Amino acid sequence: MVEMYYDKDASFEILKNKTIAVLGYGSQGHAQSQNLKDSGLNVIVGLRKGSKRWQQAENDGMSVNTVSEAVKDADIIQILLPDEVQAKVYEEKIEPNLDPGNALVFSHGFNIHYNQIVPPSDVDVYMVAPKSPGHLVRRTFKDNTGVPGLIAIYQNATGKAHDLALAHSKGVGCTRAGVFETTFREETETDLFGEQVDLCGGVASLIKTSFEVLVEAGYQPEMAYFETLHELKLIVDLIHEGGLEKMWYSVSNTAEYGGLTVGPKIINELSREAMYEALERIQNGEFAREFVLEGRVNNPVLKSMERKEREHAIEEVGRELRAKMPWLNSELNEK
Repeated sequence: MVEMYYDKDASFEILKNKTIAVLGYGSQGHAQSQNLKDSGLNVIVGLRKGSKRWQQAENDGMSVNTVSEAVKDADIIQILLPDEVQAKVYEEKIEPNLDPGNALVFSHGFNIHYNQIVPPSDVDVYMVAPKSPGHLVRRTFKDNTGVPGLIAIYQNATGKAHDLALAHSKGVGCTRAGVFETTFREETETDLFGEQVDLCGGVASLIKTSFEVLVEAGYQPEMAYFETLHELKLIVDLIHEGGLEKMWYSVSNTAEYGGLTVGPKIINELSREAMYEALERIQNGEFAREFVLEGRVNNPVLKSMERKEREHAIEEVGRELRAKMPWLNSELNEK
């Protein structure tokens, strides 16, 4: 059974007199930097000159500087920039300003695991990864709770990387809910697999296809939207609270019998084969190469797919219906 770490297992003493530079102020950057500051730690936000986030960070009470200057002033450098830009920023702004004994921190292992960033041997490299979108990392922290998280040690130059990772996790609020240890490889590969096969890619494709089948069969698009997309949150909430067992217990016998008999016909052996293919592309680096090259040419394929998603009928119907439901939480649209 995996060991969990909590507040009692971490101490801020190791971070005393240290400065943490958080590079980036997006979803995770704004949340983690503010949580660290509210935990009493010394934090600088590093942004490029002219960034639209600069004023926002200052309005939030954060000290802000350029990436290069923030790295120079810091002992611990947390890189919370998009995966596709991290390597370039590291080469140009971070690496020239690193000192021996510094620590590099990531919340996703992509650039380390796939050797886009190769740190010098005299710095610590560890991961602090809240398992939640940034707005929830911040909201739960302010509510005196937290979200679960991961830590991983890639390089332990000072011999203190593990203690630093736990203290850093405490500052973000993750040890309130529980933190367990993994590796950069395991976090990266399982995270990418979950995103592609289940949480994002698989679910989105399942929703769109089931919507299309109902509409093509002559049902009203609005009814199809509610049955294939809108109600999904209710089911996911049950699963989140008590696993599949609570979900099956909570739905009707009709839903349970239909789901258990038809579900395996939808997600079948062909689906399983496709999942293994996706996992192999992640493990052998094929997906990473494709994604890195896509970023180098300004993401034309991604932008095209985003446009097609926006123009899908389920999105057009959804926008109209959601406009009539003002109680929906607009915070979910935050970046």
